[in-house]
Amino acid sequence: MRELAARSDVLVAAVHGSVDGEPFLLPLVPTLFKAAAEGGARIGVVGGAGSLHVAEGRPRLVDTPDFPDAYKPEALAHADVLEALRAADTDADWFYVSPAAEFGAWAPGERTGSFRLGSDVLLADADGKSSISGADYAIAFVDEIDKPSHRNARFTVAY
Repeated sequence: MRELAARSDVLVAAVHGSVDGEPFLLPLVPTLFKAAAEGGARIGVVGGAGSLHVAEGRPRLVDTPDFPDAYKPEALAHADVLEALRAADTDADWFYVSPAAEFGAWAPGERTGSFRLGSDVLLADADGKSSISGADYAIAFVDEIDKPSHRNARFTVAY
């Protein structure tokens, strides 16, 4: 990991937060930070929407009654990763990108090149729909790599 960080501008973590209900990414965070700090790379995490608040001062999406139980282990694991990033005492720079609520292979959408960015609150359109295509999520992610504007922070992307 250290060698990779030394040859890279950004280490991208695009893996599940949990595997079979057990944390997977969280135990790797210290290794990522150490490698990034020693190699001079930035860390970019493909995050989840579950840790986003449904509105300012309101619960996280994962804590709402309608959040599917089947997705809770993954959402909670990613929320723990985000908190570990925020709490880390490190010189390594990182960013964490949360997609809209509707995102993934089951909701591929189409590339539009037009989207909104937010911080810790779920973005939704006038009809209450929160979605982003994989292509537009990728554009937002790569934009952050090319022109960093969210240092040591999470941001979200949606239409």
